[in-house]
Amino acid sequence: MASSSSSFPILLILTQLLTYTMHASGCYTSIISFGDSLADTGNLKQIYSNSNLDPPHFFFPPYGETFFHNVTGRCSNGRLVLDFIAETLGMLRMSPYETMKTNNRMEIGQGINFAVVGATALDSSFHEAQGVYNPYTNASLGVQLKWFKELLPSICATESDCKNLLHSSLILVGEIGGNDYNHPIIAGIPFDEIKWYVPLVINTIVSAVNDLIDLGAQTIVVPGNLPIGCSTTYLTVHYGSDKVETDNATGCLIQLNKFAEYHNTLLQIALNQIRELHPNVNVIYADYYNAAMQFYRSPQEYGFTNGALKACCGGGGPYNYNLFVQCGDPSSTSCDHPETYANWDGLHLTEAAYHVIYKSLFQGTYTTPQFNTLCPISNAQVGDASSSSI
Repeated sequence: MASSSSSFPILLILTQLLTYTMHASGCYTSIISFGDSLADTGNLKQIYSNSNLDPPHFFFPPYGETFFHNVTGRCSNGRLVLDFIAETLGMLRMSPYETMKTNNRMEIGQGINFAVVGATALDSSFHEAQGVYNPYTNASLGVQLKWFKELLPSICATESDCKNLLHSSLILVGEIGGNDYNHPIIAGIPFDEIKWYVPLVINTIVSAVNDLIDLGAQTIVVPGNLPIGCSTTYLTVHYGSDKVETDNATGCLIQLNKFAEYHNTLLQIALNQIRELHPNVNVIYADYYNAAMQFYRSPQEYGFTNGALKACCGGGGPYNYNLFVQCGDPSSTSCDHPETYANWDGLHLTEAAYHVIYKSLFQGTYTTPQFNTLCPISNAQVGDASSSSI
């Protein structure tokens, strides 16, 4: 009996070690994603399909032409960072939430995606109070999290089962927050009047992360904002203006990039505070900003022989972006070789650019702490040009 009793702590330690090793190796059972157009794989498209609204230009060719060879609802010519993550984990059936709901197939499977094109971190009511109306959706981060919580009882029988589900899942919260700034800037609200939004946006993201931790999340990836000063949209709006300063090395707008850096700094401070409160949870900051700045500084080095600022698909002008003739409009034009462009449609990036960001984050050093815990199924398969069922 003494021998059996003394072996119990050892068995417990071995069991815990095995569980830690499974998650440390990145062998996740599913992916759960929240965010905006940088991660939406079809939610907004399904929402519009279920309505009488005229679909936005994202839902017409040439969107999706490079990889899927049809329009999927992704705001790119092909795959997103999320798709490359899913492929690496061998998860090719990660469904948009709205598609699952429409088909009455409420199961998590290999993953579920709540991200919606145009989504903000702050609720729509906040932006409407400032006189800004979201042209696409009211599916803010809070709404997406509410969808997830409402879904949980149908995919796990007990609270313990739900905690186990989240514990073994890779959870991505964002990118989110960019549209909280994009929508008011495009609506004409002076830039200096938007800076006070940033702490509110960060608090909203932090609240969502804490909710997910309470539900059982063990590994949460939280991306920062991209360098919005390199956005073709803003470069077009400010083209020829002597009121803005551009970076000679990149051609990007300095003030807007500093704004994105301010958001990212506050986000990293907040994530550090969460780590202190939850030392056993993997809270990972994904540095989208500096991962993208690599090809803005040296586009040729990454194969972007047509540069990083000009859009592949658009309505003309110095950056091939026209607010009134957008990619997908009948009179817009699309380049023959999108892999030589970093920018796809003025607002979003090409598959090739997203692949650079993915590799920098999940096969490189652009995460804090460094995130090298994915389980590659085959390096040859990730980046392959065949079709996918995501």
